[in-house]
Amino acid sequence: MADFSLDRIADLPLDLCLGGEVVPASDGGRFDVLDPATGAVLTTVADGTVDDAVAAVDAADAAAAGWAATPPRERAEILRRAFELMTERREEIAHLISLENGKALPDARGETAYAAEFFRWYAEEAVRASGSVMTAPSGANRIVVLQQPVGIAVLVTPWNFPAAMATRKIGPALAAGCTVILKPASDTPLTALLMAKILEDAGVPAGVVNVLPARRSGPVVSAMLHDPRVRKLSFTGSTEVGRVLLREAADQVVNCSMELGGNAPFLVLDDADLDAAVDGAMIAKMRNAGEACTAANRFYVHEAVAAEFGRRLAERMSALRVGPGTSDDTEVGPLVNDESAAKVDELVQGAVAAGARVVVGGRRPEREGFYYEPTVLLDVPVDAAILGEEIFGPVAPIITFTDEADAIRMANDTEYGLVSYVYTRDLARGLRVSEQLDAGMVGLNRGLVSDPAAPFGGTKQSGIGREGGHEGMLDYLESKYVAVSW
Repeated sequence: MADFSLDRIADLPLDLCLGGEVVPASDGGRFDVLDPATGAVLTTVADGTVDDAVAAVDAADAAAAGWAATPPRERAEILRRAFELMTERREEIAHLISLENGKALPDARGETAYAAEFFRWYAEEAVRASGSVMTAPSGANRIVVLQQPVGIAVLVTPWNFPAAMATRKIGPALAAGCTVILKPASDTPLTALLMAKILEDAGVPAGVVNVLPARRSGPVVSAMLHDPRVRKLSFTGSTEVGRVLLREAADQVVNCSMELGGNAPFLVLDDADLDAAVDGAMIAKMRNAGEACTAANRFYVHEAVAAEFGRRLAERMSALRVGPGTSDDTEVGPLVNDESAAKVDELVQGAVAAGARVVVGGRRPEREGFYYEPTVLLDVPVDAAILGEEIFGPVAPIITFTDEADAIRMANDTEYGLVSYVYTRDLARGLRVSEQLDAGMVGLNRGLVSDPAAPFGGTKQSGIGREGGHEGMLDYLESKYVAVSW
């Protein structure tokens, strides 16, 4: 398997992918893509405009009827081929992710495998968009329910999982019979452009998948949401931006799926297996260097085990090798950009000023690139700002508790409700606590919850709808009811 070296970037389609063609932005604009390990420019890509957004909708509209009429088995076979191509090219994809995102190669390889699985899963689901037939309770007629594609879908993805967040949306949309316009994050457009090429090679017809890189995200997405031909928006990103897009989508009453921010609590009860809890914490916190909406953000640890848990976690965190994501020796790569590293440092310094104690890390290392040291904080005050925001970095703040009910109350005391984690040796206790946690997902004695076969999503302001599982395809289907007598 070949890696993805700098000289191979030129092989990518570095312009807009619209209607099966690679075209420059309508005004010729381009923007830089940076290497987070050095801050240097990797390459430039086309900077889509509002006119390009309209052209993308035109392309998706031209292909919509034909793709919706394509037999489910044919759509399934194309998705299956896309899975096979991603698997064949997994090292190339992983190296490209590391290059533009900064994540360590083990994480990038994990993302690539996870991303490919969405194509395999929805290849299997494409033939299962089943409707129903029943007799009306009155006996006067039959109730026939059909499942039909919702229509043209705009997919807006974040930078932290540039492959997986794309395939998690493209897979179910194509399985359902929708054409799509992918607007990737401007920090990581290269992986999205490679995905477009892989889908073309898999046999996706021209116009079914369009990729529109753009720095001018607000106007570009707004233009598409105000086009009456667009009937679906799927967005993964911050709650703040999600609120804006929901307001924009309201003007045309666009069907919306939102996977928004998180503030995941990680509860370690007094009877927890500490070896397992620390292992789970390393996964839940350090996957993707903490740059994940599912990352454990607040560690609530019973006072009887807090000191030992903190010691073991700090020992594991301090042993992690920090370096460029593209190096095979690296376990923690740089954060995606300078703003991200600065925000993490601001949160840590604020917690320390409020009384938290740094056990390990706690600073930006003196080196080029956007790095932050793996950090463990003890004695974090319950009102510290770091507990109210997504850290999105390799920082684990630990808060102690004495009463289980208090831990649950603190865990739920947030506007977010994406995922929670619980560690206990008592399964009945763990299930009881899981039911009381206000989150769309719970990792019970597990530090990883993401699975293409499972419904991923949150409660409260962490989102609307679910991605993955059978539920993920339903978000791209409309139920049509036909009343008929025979």
